[in-house]
Amino acid sequence: MERSNCRMNGGGGLDGIGSAGDGESTYGRITLEDLESFTEDQQSDSDTGSMEEEGQMMEDDEQQDRLLRYWQDAARGHQVEVPRDMAEPIHQLTSNDEGRHSREHVPFTLITRKEKCGDVLYEKRHYEKAYWACITVRQDTYEQSICYGFMRLMKYICQQNSSGGYLGLTIPILTIIRTDESRSILSRDVTVAYFLSTEHQAQPPLPSDTDIRLEEWPATNVYTRAFAGATNEVTIINQINIMAEVLDSLAGHVNDSFIVAGYTNPAAANRQNEIWFLERP
Repeated sequence: MERSNCRMNGGGGLDGIGSAGDGESTYGRITLEDLESFTEDQQSDSDTGSMEEEGQMMEDDEQQDRLLRYWQDAARGHQVEVPRDMAEPIHQLTSNDEGRHSREHVPFTLITRKEKCGDVLYEKRHYEKAYWACITVRQDTYEQSICYGFMRLMKYICQQNSSGGYLGLTIPILTIIRTDESRSILSRDVTVAYFLSTEHQAQPPLPSDTDIRLEEWPATNVYTRAFAGATNEVTIINQINIMAEVLDSLAGHVNDSFIVAGYTNPAAANRQNEIWFLERP
């Protein structure tokens, strides 16, 4: 993994409006005569429709407020403030994931799995070359860094991109961390990374946030181990050391750069995570 960016190298998308083909596109027209022929009943129906639409808008606003308050309450436990402008991205992410969009998993090929007494000690996987959106954040704590980094990526996912549309949430969300030589202290600089869905890999939408970088990571092999619960400096260091002991007989992995893969919301109390060690190229 290169220290200058967040590439995973082992060394140290939009719903559009389609065209009508080669012919000229046609659209319905309302003439002045049509407008003049509207009856009072039709106008009344139109008014009723407007009231229903307004009611729906009010329900959407209330739902946004409820979701925002939920996120704010959960985030305060991690000393993170969720600003008001996150209401729309949170609502989009929630409604799309529960509706027409499903969460796409980052594709990989399983190379091998090491087990002991029925428990998986680690897996070795191969990940192909792909585009990731990355942002590096420096906060007082690891928890704050991943939460603030994820919120800025959420805005990119939810319309703040050159396509203007929802890009779809993919999992896991990665955080790239670095340690000292003894693997006992985490660097304050944490990189949060989001995998561009398969639909957008060929032409990744550009972020409006200039701090977010689009990077094409090369194909690489990783050693992974699952763990549950909150992620902070103590638990991450502990998981790194556990994984290091498991891989003690394997010398071909990076020793100062690691990845935490998160499969649940960073503000959630009981997260599903993995620790990743990168194989040296």
